[in-house]
Amino acid sequence: METDKIRYTVIVDKELLDKVEDFRFENRYTSRSAATEALIRIGVETVEKQKANK
Repeated sequence: METDKIRYTVIVDKELLDKVEDFRFENRYTSRSAATEALIRIGVETVEKQKANK
């Protein structure tokens, strides 16, 4: 399957991985990668909103 998404590795501890997995299953993401991407997007949007409010 061809995609324009770039792959890279993220190393996390077991506690964080468990939180990603919980988020994944609670929100019905089909893969760990999809859940991780969503969490990154949420984090980036949150940081951008915080910067805009300063």
